[in-house]
Amino acid sequence: MAQGIPVIDLSDAREGGLPARRKLALQLDRICREIGFFTIIGHGAPPSVLSELRDKANAFFALPLEEKQRAIHPVPATPRGYRALGLEALSYGNDRTTPPDLKEYYHFGRETWPDEPYFTGPEGRRYFIPNLWPQRPAGFKEAAQRYYAEMERIVLVLLRLAALGLGIDEHFFDDKVDRHITAMRINFYPAQREAPVPGQLRAGEHTDYGTFTILNGENAPGGLQVLTRGGEWIEVETDPASFVVNIGDLLMRWTNDRWVSNTHRVVNPPAAAAHATRLSIAFFHHPNYDASIACIAPPGKAKYPPVLSGEYRDGKYRQTRVASGARQTG
Repeated sequence: MAQGIPVIDLSDAREGGLPARRKLALQLDRICREIGFFTIIGHGAPPSVLSELRDKANAFFALPLEEKQRAIHPVPATPRGYRALGLEALSYGNDRTTPPDLKEYYHFGRETWPDEPYFTGPEGRRYFIPNLWPQRPAGFKEAAQRYYAEMERIVLVLLRLAALGLGIDEHFFDDKVDRHITAMRINFYPAQREAPVPGQLRAGEHTDYGTFTILNGENAPGGLQVLTRGGEWIEVETDPASFVVNIGDLLMRWTNDRWVSNTHRVVNPPAAAAHATRLSIAFFHHPNYDASIACIAPPGKAKYPPVLSGEYRDGKYRQTRVASGARQTG
């Protein structure tokens, strides 16, 4: 299932008792201290849910550019809808300057939320934004909603294992993620009909921003690589039946750097396979926007001051937006 990164079977976490969960949590803790990347199997997500969204996404990205552009959000920089090539460089989020990434993507969040001030008030409206769905293919919205619901279930399993692995109450994270602001992206890496400019990748070197990223990909040329603590780039197999999970910056901060948010990238295909396309679906889990991320550490040992989840994510988003290769600040 994976090349170079560990595999975790979640079956025991979903079906077993507390002793089984504690055993799995110790494994998770070790992995997250060493590399912060792993593959999960036994996750319980129906294969049909995964394949349906992949099929709908491939159908969307195969549409003419003019039709895809109808799904661009009318308010610039809104993290919803379609984004074309050349509008983002993920490396900027880690203070590295590179040409824009060679990808296009579709950005969406949860579809519905309660009519309560947390969601509908001035601050809530910054994060709970109506999705923008394309007219074609039919069923895109429904497939995305089903997939999103499965990811919410899986990430809660992971967070409860995380708490056990960190030696705190199993439900420590529950009330900090029960109104989360998670966004999803469907990334499409098109064929490279022209050679990339120097330093240009499908996705530049970066870390993710939240707690866990859950990625479903495919094995195709020009794929995911992760940088080990020893400074070696290793290939990460992204089998469509499993998920690759990695630690984000906020969870590393939350654990007082006990766990590592690892640098990763998506490389270009070799010249002989420049025609190869690639699709990946990423669930970037992020806590409630008003959750205070304070280091889990003994008194006086915290490496970072508390930070609000939403403010942290907004700052990272601003860093990564580019236009004509230049950083935007708005």
